[in-house]
Amino acid sequence: SILQPDDFHHHFRDGKDVLRDVTTAVFKSLHSVENVRFGRVLAMPNLKPPVRNLKEAISYKERILSNIPPELLRNYTDILMTLYLTDSTTPEDIIAAKQSGIVYAAKLYPAGATTNSELGVTVISNISSVLQAMSDVGMPLLVHGEVVDKDVDIFDREKVFIDSILRPIVLSYPFLKIVMEHITTEEAVNFIFECSLPRVQQGQQLSVAATITAHHLLYNRNDLFKGGVCPHMYCLPVLKRERHRQALLRAATSGQPFFFIGTDSAPHSVSAKESSCGCAGIFNAHAAVELYAEAFASVQSLDKLEGFTSVFGQQFYGLKVHSHRILLKQESWLVPETFAFGKSNEGTKVTVRPLRAGEEVLWKIV
Repeated sequence: SILQPDDFHHHFRDGKDVLRDVTTAVFKSLHSVENVRFGRVLAMPNLKPPVRNLKEAISYKERILSNIPPELLRNYTDILMTLYLTDSTTPEDIIAAKQSGIVYAAKLYPAGATTNSELGVTVISNISSVLQAMSDVGMPLLVHGEVVDKDVDIFDREKVFIDSILRPIVLSYPFLKIVMEHITTEEAVNFIFECSLPRVQQGQQLSVAATITAHHLLYNRNDLFKGGVCPHMYCLPVLKRERHRQALLRAATSGQPFFFIGTDSAPHSVSAKESSCGCAGIFNAHAAVELYAEAFASVQSLDKLEGFTSVFGQQFYGLKVHSHRILLKQESWLVPETFAFGKSNEGTKVTVRPLRAGEEVLWKIV
């Protein structure tokens, strides 16, 4: 068993029917009536329109919580909110959000980097006063770590982001807490170690950390082209070479407190994925903790799973570790081919194809 996990990077989407169906898949184990998959979930703000201020965050949180089926609510269930940074975000927005007690971080999307990022930050200098305010009040900065320069190869965007944007931010704001989300490269792993290992060794508070997804631990870029183009394996940042996957596995299973869970579960309809220009995102919430267990077991490191899913992220965000435990069992089960999430404008159910659709997952929550 492990302590109740939380998820520190999640895309719920929006709309009453969608939220009801998505939250059911997120929290409900298909094999347990007692255990839920997550206690707290950090909700990403890239809606249309995005969650840009406290008022919008309060409204979105209310919409999510009101659509979680009552039988899946626990006394430790919570939705942690984030703000979407734009060129127009003000220090006052940050201060009000921090004082509210419901907004836990603000997200930097370079404009055009991923789904619904068009209103993101165009130039970092545009938010310099905002970053200082975040540092002053102790609000973490979450970063989608890719540049959008058309001259940079898509497989190099993370490395270039670290060198040209993230490292200068770290140096300019030494007390700003930063999470580099869904890292995908050996260079990112090395950067996080460089920033954070000395602090751990000296007993200092962490300021730089990273989340890692289950799909980046289990798959490499070959899986995008396995038997043809596989749109349901397309995400941003894109899957990388095998050497990067191995580096991520070493990081996740290192037992270091600056690497922790963030599923980046992102449901898109089958029609949106299987199109002439398919969108980026992988829905993995239906088996997220189970897939992490599979990844950790593959390198004989199940003893490190609890820290990664249930302790380190909580410590970074200043949250209490849950006392409740869930039980994981090594037993295969078949993932449904699709999930039905909400309705289209025509009134028909929208189908989403999950990670491992029609295939087995080797662990289950019981």
